Amino acid sequence: MFMIEEFKKFIMRGNVLDMAVGIIIGAAFGKIVTSFVNDILMPPIGLVLGRVDFSNLFLNLSSTPAATLAEARDAGLPVIAYGSFLNAVVDFLIVAFAIFLLIKQVNRLMPKKEAKAARLCPYCRQEIADDATRCPHCTSELPAEKA
Repeated sequence: MFMIEEFKKFIMRGNVLDMAVGIIIGAAFGKIVTSFVNDILMPPIGLVLGRVDFSNLFLNLSSTPAATLAEARDAGLPVIAYGSFLNAVVDFLIVAFAIFLLIKQVNRLMPKKEAKAARLCPYCRQEIADDATRCPHCTSELPAEKA
């Protein structure tokens, strides 16, 4: 029973729920980008490049001929589906760029934390740790740090 209670506390923590929502939204966003790449972006690029269907580009590794990737896969032929790989690379680049833009905006909107000024030894003026009681440079005893 104790483990179930501990698990409930873990699941109900805010960051776990936020992470779960992020994963779900990320998966949905990935599907949208994949559809965008396969159904909207690559067909016009293929048309401009001479009616190339990127999703059907493959290298047949067997001596048995196959006209399409689907035909090769149905026959169980070993193939290198480099067209699908190209689509996946474009898909990844779009997702990575979208994440970059999102993080850039979030960083711009988040308030900057002011860096605390470094504590200096009053005798030798060297930087020292905040909780130091003696300077590591000149070995002087330090006055207590004021809060």
